[in-house]
Amino acid sequence: MKYGRQLFRILTLIAGISAVNTAAYARSSLLTPFPIAQLTQQSQESEEGEREEPEQKEMSAVDWYNQGVDKIEAGDFQGAIADFTRAIELNPEDPDSYYNRAYAYHALGNYQPAIDDYGKAIELNPDYAYAYGNRCYAFYLMKRYDDAVSDCTKAIELEPKLADFYIYRGDAQDALDKHEEAIEDYTEAIRLKDDSANAYYKRALAYSALEKYQKALDDYTESIRLDESLADAFYQRGIVNSKLGNEEEAIADIEQAVKLFDEQNKPEESKKALKTLEDIRGTQERESNEDREDTEEQQEQEMMNDER
Repeated sequence: MKYGRQLFRILTLIAGISAVNTAAYARSSLLTPFPIAQLTQQSQESEEGEREEPEQKEMSAVDWYNQGVDKIEAGDFQGAIADFTRAIELNPEDPDSYYNRAYAYHALGNYQPAIDDYGKAIELNPDYAYAYGNRCYAFYLMKRYDDAVSDCTKAIELEPKLADFYIYRGDAQDALDKHEEAIEDYTEAIRLKDDSANAYYKRALAYSALEKYQKALDDYTESIRLDESLADAFYQRGIVNSKLGNEEEAIADIEQAVKLFDEQNKPEESKKALKTLEDIRGTQERESNEDREDTEEQQEQEMMNDER
């Protein structure tokens, strides 16, 4: 069991693929826990060098809290919720217990209870930037985009150097069709963290929505350079290459996307990418046939003119 108290953050999302447009579907990923200092009492060794038997006593709020942390680390989010609930019953004024219970709800996709607990953490600690940031993202997942923008703006006021908050707000702005504002947020995220493949990818999606395909192509390429496992980036770059008339590059990109989706056990995404690949190849074949027919027709016309 760990004895330090820890906070957990739900951070950056990678978009899912759409058919031939640039719509993105968010899926969450949990990153490194953020430690804070508050310890329980470790058992002490006896003078003879042997560990004393732990006393049987009622667990404190901190004990329940730390047990909840252990369960989050083990992926037992329901168990963590129960433990943080006990911690809250014993100490209802601790914002961190609400925050971590919200995290567990968030990880299970129970967004409204997560929003409620993030809100309670903020009520107890009005400067809780991470609670604003995570609630922003929960609002985003519930398609409450204006609320998401508001919360992320507050998170940025409190923690202006955290790139993820700009990405979150950019996602909400993009969902509101405020693509230029989204690009500004993604650009600031890149300034703060220039190795963020996700920020480049999201900015590329926004450029694509504005039909700025060359800029989108450049950003998809950079996101792939930073993370070659981004199947979605290969897929979307393939679409942009197709729109720019780079059919061979488009086919190569989407073939790579299919390969990565298969390796990552994402059958639905792979199926969509294969359908897109079929459409591009079909278009390429039709255009080739049309060009051949035009050439043959032109040659026939020239022969008829020569005969006259």
